[in-house]
Amino acid sequence: MIRTVSIVPSILTDDKQDYRAQAERINIFTRRVQIDVTDGIFAQTPTLDMTNIWWPKNWDADLHFMAAKPSESLDTILKLSPSLCILHAEASENLLPIFEVLKNAGIKTGVALLQSTFPGNVKQYIDAADHVLIFAGQLGVQGSPADLMQMEKIPLIRNMKPEVEIGWDGGANMSNIRALAHADLDVINVGSAISKAENPAQVFEELVAEIDKNGVVL
Repeated sequence: MIRTVSIVPSILTDDKQDYRAQAERINIFTRRVQIDVTDGIFAQTPTLDMTNIWWPKNWDADLHFMAAKPSESLDTILKLSPSLCILHAEASENLLPIFEVLKNAGIKTGVALLQSTFPGNVKQYIDAADHVLIFAGQLGVQGSPADLMQMEKIPLIRNMKPEVEIGWDGGANMSNIRALAHADLDVINVGSAISKAENPAQVFEELVAEIDKNGVVL
């Protein structure tokens, strides 16, 4: 059975005006958005500082924080109060106490896995998380090609925790969205295919239509 798959646009920028422009365009056609933020260390690509991040009140915002020590920004995350906060399994500190604080504040928790991370090695995080993000691109860069071999992690995660929401981040576009949608994912985050489009709303609708197609997946 094919699961219901959500297309979630993502924003990654270090420019306040560009951030606002992207948010205003996205707000026309969806309410769930992933905000990508780096610490400049774990992922060296600069983004807006988290203190400059905002989103419309009607959004279900997923905060993807690419940080070595996310606990240092925990107070800011709590003030932002995203619907979901995704942290990396490869961070240099134990995520479980952070997850506990976030959950007590009513924030869902997610764990992101880089390409080299085997799900079985971070089972403690997957067991504790509401969402597992399979990262298949270049960290902190939109428009990088997708490593489709990362789809092999999906059944491993599903067998470990059947009810967990599984997301994909990296290189999703019209050429592969259908294959990804048929791979037992729940969420597919889309960056440059939407953000760099002349008509983002039209591309979003085309992606949604593509994942709804049945038949042979090439």
